[in-house]
Amino acid sequence: MRTLPCFVTVASFLVVSAVTFAARATPRPLPFTYTYDTLAEGETEIEQYVDLVPLKGLDATTSRPVWYTASQLQTEFEHGITDHLELGLYIAIQPDMSGAVSEQATLTEGTGFKERLKYRLADAGDWPVDVALYGELVEYSNEFEIEAKVILERRFGNLRIAANAWAEREWYYAVPQQDWVLNPTAGATYQFTPAFHLGVEYWMRVEFPHPAPDPRPFSLGPHQFVGPAVMFDFGHLWWSTGVYARLDDVNRVAQPLDDYGPIWVRTVVGLEL
Repeated sequence: MRTLPCFVTVASFLVVSAVTFAARATPRPLPFTYTYDTLAEGETEIEQYVDLVPLKGLDATTSRPVWYTASQLQTEFEHGITDHLELGLYIAIQPDMSGAVSEQATLTEGTGFKERLKYRLADAGDWPVDVALYGELVEYSNEFEIEAKVILERRFGNLRIAANAWAEREWYYAVPQQDWVLNPTAGATYQFTPAFHLGVEYWMRVEFPHPAPDPRPFSLGPHQFVGPAVMFDFGHLWWSTGVYARLDDVNRVAQPLDDYGPIWVRTVVGLEL
């Protein structure tokens, strides 16, 4: 992906430039796992997600197997409606790779828009486990989705443990197909300094389409990933990255049209406006 070096350079410059900012944003130390906290009333933040996945495809010109990097991009605008209720608006793009491969992987997102609300049920520490609820509507170019999460979190000093019970219902426009998708996540992260957090994160994805295909394609899963996650937090600006290895079918030889490769990388940059 040609834009990645420029993205990394700009993000690096912003990180260095932001070291004097006061801590106010709501960073994501685990790129796949939503945490319990929400923006304060009236605060706004923008987050940029980039997913990169090395996959094997068929060359668009020669039809020979080739390795390429599949990607998906999401830009999210968050706003604190109250201290407990947060609104998120997303623009999602899956770049067109048709010039490189004849058929590209779909990954986990598409191209279109998403809207979500996250609500904290109590103040942090009031319950043995902090709980937030998350609901989302998705309008992609090929499907409509309803997504829900129960967000759980517990802090032990500088150690933060979080998990998401996550499910989706998908309806496709062009074909009579409806999917249930389960996408649970969990992780732990430790704050070594206010600016540096290091952790580990696990996520899984499995799809149950109706009608069910026979035989069941590899890309429907279940697929499980785990790996380290690091975050640099400078208050108004933060940057987290996770590099995940697939735990299932580790001896599988990559095939064209697989949506899940042996490695998955997600990086997220957040900036309070």
